[in-house]
Amino acid sequence: MTTDLVGRAAHRAEITARAASEMAAMGVDAGFIDLMVETFYGNIRQHADLGPVFEARLAGRWPEHMVKMKAFWSSVAFKTGAYGGKPVMAHRGVDGMAEGLFHQWLQLFSDTLVEIGASEDAHGWFMTSAERIAKSLVLSLFYNPALDDPRRRGAT
Repeated sequence: MTTDLVGRAAHRAEITARAASEMAAMGVDAGFIDLMVETFYGNIRQHADLGPVFEARLAGRWPEHMVKMKAFWSSVAFKTGAYGGKPVMAHRGVDGMAEGLFHQWLQLFSDTLVEIGASEDAHGWFMTSAERIAKSLVLSLFYNPALDDPRRRGAT
């Protein structure tokens, strides 16, 4: 049992060390994550479509959200496990949430990475991650498998 736990800890340490090295090679560190999150959510708040949806959900709670998002992106980038939230549940039932907003969210995220001077590699890595996250949320929040039933296609 102890050997198994030591092995897991060593494996975990190897994963986080490799992630830190990969991020460093792209110019990504804790300061980059802070700047990315602060800039992105500043841009969100100014966005005509996204701003009102976020503001309605986060009014009075922006500082806590920023801490949570920094932990989230640090966990994604550095594989730290620092984020323990439930993103699907957090997005469920948000007033004004619509599938099309995720395209705008992704575009604004890309624009933010350019704005803060992310390297090409960092931009690509973060966009791949953001696209995966957006797809997961869209499927969780909006997908109805019954609509893919071939028997239904002919029924309309």
